[in-house]
Amino acid sequence: MATTYSRSCFKYLLHLAHDNLDFRLPEIEALIALRGKPFQPSVNFKEKSPFWSLKGLSEEDVRGIMARSVCAKSAFELWGHGKTHSELRTSLLSYPSENMSPFMHKDSTYRINVYTFNKTLDFADRIKRIDAMEYLPFEGTVSLKSPQHIFCLLEDYGTDPNNIPEHPDYIYFGRWIADGQRELIRSHSVKNRHFIGNTTMDAGLSFIMANHAKVKENDLVFDPFVGTGSLLVACSQFGAYVCGTDIDYNTIHGKGRSSRKNQKWRGPDENIRANLRQYGTEKMYLDVMVCDASKPVWRKTALFDAIITDPPYGIRESTRRTGSHKDITKPPDGNYVESHVPVSQAYHLSDIFTDLLNFSAHHLIMGGRLVYWLPIYRPEYCEEMVPLHPCLRLISNCEQTLSSHTSRRLITMEKIKEPEELDSVAHLADPCVSPYQGHNSFREKYFSGQNKRSGKEDNKSDVTGK
Repeated sequence: MATTYSRSCFKYLLHLAHDNLDFRLPEIEALIALRGKPFQPSVNFKEKSPFWSLKGLSEEDVRGIMARSVCAKSAFELWGHGKTHSELRTSLLSYPSENMSPFMHKDSTYRINVYTFNKTLDFADRIKRIDAMEYLPFEGTVSLKSPQHIFCLLEDYGTDPNNIPEHPDYIYFGRWIADGQRELIRSHSVKNRHFIGNTTMDAGLSFIMANHAKVKENDLVFDPFVGTGSLLVACSQFGAYVCGTDIDYNTIHGKGRSSRKNQKWRGPDENIRANLRQYGTEKMYLDVMVCDASKPVWRKTALFDAIITDPPYGIRESTRRTGSHKDITKPPDGNYVESHVPVSQAYHLSDIFTDLLNFSAHHLIMGGRLVYWLPIYRPEYCEEMVPLHPCLRLISNCEQTLSSHTSRRLITMEKIKEPEELDSVAHLADPCVSPYQGHNSFREKYFSGQNKRSGKEDNKSDVTGK
């Protein structure tokens, strides 16, 4: 490949995957922020488009972004663009030749690819597109197998598969720089995961959450509802040290019934550490422990660079905490026998989110991020339902639709100040604003809507909620 140049005045084109549309912009913004740069889109930027033109970046920045992104497929140095091939030609001929020459000299090898979005071209049509680029001053040798430089002609035919135009809406041409990390979604698929549970997080969403949280090398990341550790797996992949807690003893210790088909009980080595070992990141694993999230064991100090979690919603996993509504008499000596099992009681979603935000305000470092899922009953949703905290700034709010009546929203917040005595969570104390007050309140709405519809509609996602 060519030597990396500092080309910060150039424009770059991102080709994004056309899924998880709501999550793409916060991911790219977070990854650009990790490079210490602002997000600067081109004038004709369209968030739902599969192509984004960005400026203010260097090639090194773009490579760094693509080394992390699971929402972007590829990145290119943008040489020309236009609504028609004629406009593209004019744009390319006006591009400075000194910027092209390092990649087109006679001793170089190259290949031109043609990519079309929302339309399939025959092989012959692709060849015609390439032959029509003869006005570019290529002096090198074509090499289809191992070229030094790859160029790409990209045609955008819109996003409506039922109304595909004859001619593209827009055309781009550029030099390929790097591919994104879409392969991580396949290599870390839950289908091949050593240790899984009923609510194991989808691999793609796990990496998106880690990127939204700006997790980086040597960070300390905590998950207070760790489950089978999917989020720890994703964060460790990006070089972070990971730890977590969960109230479920069997899950933490890898005991009890298996969630796999045709397997009754979990094996002797089915645990979170084994999951990290499977992907070669065991050295980033600190530990996990059985703990009640409503009664954190950590000292009140800023410990974590990021807190990333998927709290239970009461759908597949119960929302519970230790404690009882009854008066329990402790032994005179104050000690419990070894066989004592703590009594559990309902843990309202409103309390879960209150505790989570308060915990994050105290235990995140300044600038650290909290990323978590908020379940939503869509007919009643409004932005005022999202819990706020004076120490945490809302960064993004992305929706994943689960059915016609339910969804969950990925909430990203950033710590902006240290907590004071009167700082607490807003909104959740008001039952008129919060739908999470009563025990199983979301669960009841979830199943009341589900029972009115066929079961097929409510299985749009591999993970429909906790």
